[in-house]
Amino acid sequence: MKRKLVLNGNPMEEIVGFSRAVRVGPYITIGGTAPVDSEGKTVGIGNAEKQAQRIFEIIGDALEQAGSGWQDVVRTRIILTNIDDWKTVVNVRAKYCQAAKPVDTIMQITRFVNPEWLVEVEADAVVSDAEKNIP
Repeated sequence: MKRKLVLNGNPMEEIVGFSRAVRVGPYITIGGTAPVDSEGKTVGIGNAEKQAQRIFEIIGDALEQAGSGWQDVVRTRIILTNIDDWKTVVNVRAKYCQAAKPVDTIMQITRFVNPEWLVEVEADAVVSDAEKNIP
């Protein structure tokens, strides 16, 4: 099967050796996505809603680059440093996932690599017509 790497220019992609997303056949996996701008600076410091909004924008871009969209998302994982932020973040998620209704996991961790981050999100998608949508 064809393998497509989706990169977004984050300097850590080359340093660590990771992709924003990987597509193999109809399967797309998007790793932990942090609330950063194009220069790698944290967006919405102290604000889980603004951070979640930025994260879902990044994931949407990655899906598009992989030849997909929110309609193909089958799973999301919301990772928080404060579980009390869950409803705020889920409300942002709903704007993107309401139609597809993917499964979801919400969990709390102690902290992220960058302590300014309050939330990260992962997503998985399965494209129904893989050959037509591979860019």
